Parts: sequence; C-alpha cells; structure tokens
Amino acid sequence: MPRLTLPFVFGALALAASAIASPLRYAEDGAPGTINPLFTTNMTEARVQELLFDGLFTDSRSLVATPELVQSYQIAEDRQSMTIDLRSGVTWHDGQALSADDVVFTINAMKDPTTASTEAARVSFITTAEATGPRSLRLTFAGPELSPEDKLSFKILPKHRFSGTAIQRNDAFRTNPIGTGPFKLASFSADGSIVLERNVEYFAEVDLNGATLREVADKSYQAKLLVYQSLEALVRVVPRDLATLEADRGIELYPYQTNSWWYIGMNHQGVWADPDMRSALTMMINVDELLRPIGTGDTVTGPFVRSSPFYNHDVRKVAHDPDTARTLIATKGYTFDGTHWVKDGQPLTFRLLVQDDQEVGQDVVIAIQGQLQRYGVTLEPEFIDEAAWKSRVWQSRDFDLVLSQWTFDRNEDIHEQFHSQGSRNFTGYASETTDALLDQARTTVDPQAKRSLLQQAHGSISADQPMVFLWTLNSYAAVSTRVQNAEVHPFYFFTWAQDWSVE
Repeated sequence: MPRLTLPFVFGALALAASAIASPLRYAEDGAPGTINPLFTTNMTEARVQELLFDGLFTDSRSLVATPELVQSYQIAEDRQSMTIDLRSGVTWHDGQALSADDVVFTINAMKDPTTASTEAARVSFITTAEATGPRSLRLTFAGPELSPEDKLSFKILPKHRFSGTAIQRNDAFRTNPIGTGPFKLASFSADGSIVLERNVEYFAEVDLNGATLREVADKSYQAKLLVYQSLEALVRVVPRDLATLEADRGIELYPYQTNSWWYIGMNHQGVWADPDMRSALTMMINVDELLRPIGTGDTVTGPFVRSSPFYNHDVRKVAHDPDTARTLIATKGYTFDGTHWVKDGQPLTFRLLVQDDQEVGQDVVIAIQGQLQRYGVTLEPEFIDEAAWKSRVWQSRDFDLVLSQWTFDRNEDIHEQFHSQGSRNFTGYASETTDALLDQARTTVDPQAKRSLLQQAHGSISADQPMVFLWTLNSYAAVSTRVQNAEVHPFYFFTWAQDWSVE
C-alpha cells in the first residue's frame, strides 16, 4: 500500500469537507413572482436578488455605502455629476464581462416609461448616464447630491440579455436571470422552490455553498422545519413561535430593526378626500389594541420609524376618541340607527383590501373589523393575491381602504409615497406643503437641513392624516447554530450571506 504524505492527507480532507458542505435552506411565505430587479414588489423578491445580483455600491456592516462593482469614483465639486471606474475581472454568470454599457443600460431601462419599473424612482435623480470607456462611466444629476453613492445600490442587469430598454415584466429573465452576484440560479421549480449554487467565478470569497428557497405558507410549519433541521433559517419568526425557538439550543435568534411600518391606506378619490372623515377613521382605530396580540413594536405617528433621524418626536399620536369621531360623521349627513351609520338609505360600509401573503394581516383585519363595527361602521375585507393587488390598488384604484406596509432602505426616501406626483402614491394624497418640503429635502446637500425638512414633512403628513399610521414591528430571524458567521442585514437580510457557511 503506498504511503500517503501529510500534505496529501490534509488536501484530501479539505476536498472532502468542501464536497459535503451544505447549502443554506430557508423558507418564504410565498415564492417570488419575479427575480428581475426592475419589477421588485416585495421583500421575498428583494432577498433572493441580494444573492444573485450586485449593485454599484452596497452596505458595509456599519450600514455605510461601500463600493461593490465600483473600483473607484469621484464626485464633482458642484456635486451634480460623478465619474465611476468599475471593478476589473467581474463576469456575468454566463461568462461575459461586466461593462459600463451594462450600468448605462440598467439605468435607462429603469427610467424607460415603457418598462414601468417599480424601481424607477431610485434613478429619478440621474439625468444622464454615459459610458466613457469599457469600464468607466459618468452620471449627471438633476441637482446637487449630498451622497450619491447612498442611492446607487440598485442591482445591475446584463445588457446582452435584452433587446432594448423597454422590458416586459413577463420577459424570460423573470425566472431565468443572470447576475454578477455570489450565487447563480440552478433551478426555479414549478412548486416555487429556487435553488442557487455558489458562483465560483465571483470576484470575492464566497464561503456559503449555495442556497435553497422553499415556499412554506404556514409560519408554524416553518418553525417546525427549522427545529427538525429541514431548514437552516427563517427570515421572520412570528411572536407565537419565539419562546419555542428561543428554548432550542440548536437555534439562534437574531433581532433586527427594519425600516418598515404598517398603515391603513385610504383612497382619496372617494369619501376619504374629506379630511374630517379621515380624522374620524383615525380616531376610531385603537392602534395599541391592534398591536397587542401580534407582537411587540413601536407605534408611529408618521412616515418614519422612531429610530430614524427624520422622525418628528414632537408630533403627538392621534388619541383614540370615538365620541369625537361620531360627531364628525354626523356633520357629514349620516344618522345613527342604533347599529349603523346610514346616509341616503345606505350603511357606512368600506371595502378593505389586504394581500393574502401578509404575515399578520388576518389577525389585524379581524381586530379592525371588530373595532369599527363597535362604532357603527361596516368593514368588508378582501384577501387578494399579488396580481389582483397590482391591478386593483396600483392600476384601477378599486378600493376604499388597504392594509399594508412600506419597507425602506436606510435612505428612507418617502418622496414617491407622499408627493402628489409620486409614482407610489396610489392613495391620491396631495398637499402643496408636503410637496414643497419633499422637493427641498431631495435637493439640499446640507444634512442638517435635510433632517429638518423631513421632520417638518412628517408633521405636515401627520396633520393631513392621509392614512392611519400603525406601527413598526420588532423582527427576529431564526438561524440554525450549524450556520457560521451569520449576520443579518436589517433591510435586505442576505447582503452578507456569502460570508455564511453551513457545517
């Protein structure tokens, strides 16, 4: 028998360890509708995109913008333009080299009105993007930009996979994407599961040996799969499972704070155009009572989380005051028949739309329905899928109320949600005061001025009550102790997943 040298033995052991390294298996409530970053509409899609794609910049562990696809950059003295040199040696998952043309194409595709990208607002501050060399480009801005690198984390797409910047949502790229990220798509199955494999050509070290997304609608079943080691990670643990998972020595809980808050949105094309009716609804809703059974968190009085520098702590929460609400409703011609408010023979009834994959939606809806019924208002909830949501809420505005949540990155740019011309302002809210404050906040290069303007915008929006502001929830991820070096990004979760490993 031949004698084995120590280097050979150690090398063989390393190869064996590499061969048995496991991928990360994690659960989502529903499969992503698309993996094309141009059409992201929920965090399930955003999370898987973190694994497949790169941006020009990404977040450091301290949540500071740091170059990702960028090698070097320079901001002009007037802060109205920027030159960028891309990292060398970066290739797409099909082997083609990343170029400046890819970046220019991505920006132009996002801005193309025919594409109707849900991410178009993220590049609205860029007026032109031009390649000045194979790996160099120049961006010009609509006005001075304090820190343009903070806004350049959107994912870059391969120009050679599209025929032009007018891209359809149902393009084949939707389920067959290629990126430059640390993982590449191996399969996207009909059952909603997605398998990713390690990108061995990635420009940085990747320790995690792939990832598998499993669609598991039942949150309690997700927790059981983690306990019985059929999963390595849960993105968000519901409150009822926290104690069980915390007691399991094979599981680690990771608390994280998101820039996400819940709200009841009102359609301002109807009865909610009247500020008195908006006030009446807000005073009928007992926000603290709604929050109690679904978990812990902070109630909010406006469009920022309490930890935000833009949160206006001088704005007081609207008091739960059903008596004043009744008075306001009565001044609008409604009469109370002992059970319902009625006008022209019709009871005061509203349709509430909720996406059927919202994690705590059903519990909250039942509680809202009970509160309003207590004060003579009928609520008719409808749980609808993503396609119906886009059609009825975003396109036809066929709703009275919606229950949903907004999720922001650390830029906390609320312009598109609350400016009268905002692309995500589906409620139809309009205020000259708010518009002016948001416009000024976008163009100032003074950080203190921006903070003051957005705090004023918080106050203006809260005074108008375009929606019922609810809360931001405390979130916990659960990860098996077999996962090493796990660190959760508070907004996108998997930003640093290439550094994870599964024993």
